[in-house]
Amino acid sequence: MSNLVAPLNEAVAAGQKAAAVDAAMIAKLTDMAGDFAINLSIAVIILIVTVFVSKWAAGVTRRALSRVRGFRHDPTVLSFAVQVVRVVIFIVGFIAVLQRLGVQTTSIIAVLGAASLAVGLALQGTLSNVAAGVMLLILRPYRVGDVVDIGGRAGTVQRLDLFLTQMADANNVKIVVPNSKVFGDTILNLSGQRTRRMELKIGVGYGDNLNTAREALISAAEAHDLVLSDPAPWCGVTALLDSSVEMTLQAWTRSEDYWQTKADVLQAAKEALDAADIEIPFPHQVAVPYGEDDQPEAPRAPKARKGPGGEASPSTGPTDTASEG
Repeated sequence: MSNLVAPLNEAVAAGQKAAAVDAAMIAKLTDMAGDFAINLSIAVIILIVTVFVSKWAAGVTRRALSRVRGFRHDPTVLSFAVQVVRVVIFIVGFIAVLQRLGVQTTSIIAVLGAASLAVGLALQGTLSNVAAGVMLLILRPYRVGDVVDIGGRAGTVQRLDLFLTQMADANNVKIVVPNSKVFGDTILNLSGQRTRRMELKIGVGYGDNLNTAREALISAAEAHDLVLSDPAPWCGVTALLDSSVEMTLQAWTRSEDYWQTKADVLQAAKEALDAADIEIPFPHQVAVPYGEDDQPEAPRAPKARKGPGGEASPSTGPTDTASEG
């Protein structure tokens, strides 16, 4: 009887032990799931807080820089600084989320540090754009709202960020130029100065009075309201061309009034020369009559000469050097 009781007791003990292990495992999994749910909830809260903090910090940065005299009216620096603040806060928030989820950020940072060389080589063009954007922000050869010419493309600067410079030309066509190309190319800031000089080259006839033409052109420029009186308009002979005398008219105006004033002055110069009876030469075409009476004379046939027998024979050349025997 004892032989039957002992195995039964052992089986009961094994069952109780297995049940205890299963209960401990379930309790452990429950605790892990609860901890993960709590950490996940906290991570989501951190992420939401990061988004709101980034917006708040961007607003604070914009307001703080707006109080600085040098940055108050410079949207380029404001937008650039706001973008940098947002990126930094998002990076910090992302690292906090990973740490809350149990990810070892130190190992991730070590891996990123080891891979930074390869990433830098692969993204050297992008990194050069970032470096160029920082240099453009520091040196500020142009600002948002300026009219610039970069690589032969002119337009109004609309935005400057870490990677690109965005412009819009006179036809409102969007132009996007990488910062590295902008920083490495010649930049013409057409609105960087308060005033700008226009230069109009106009040809007059050789038979016209040059002093009268010069006075007419200067008067046409001085009569315009947007042409500055200081410096005063200037006009003079600058070249003697094949069929005309080139006269150059120079006048100053404000940069924002340049294009319309130039068009108005050019029209006024044409009208002033017409009123002064000054000819503006232009290419002419002359028709030469070519009728039947003007046909060139046909070459005459060579005269025949008589041979020894009295028969006519055609001449083979201008002279006959044959001798009769």
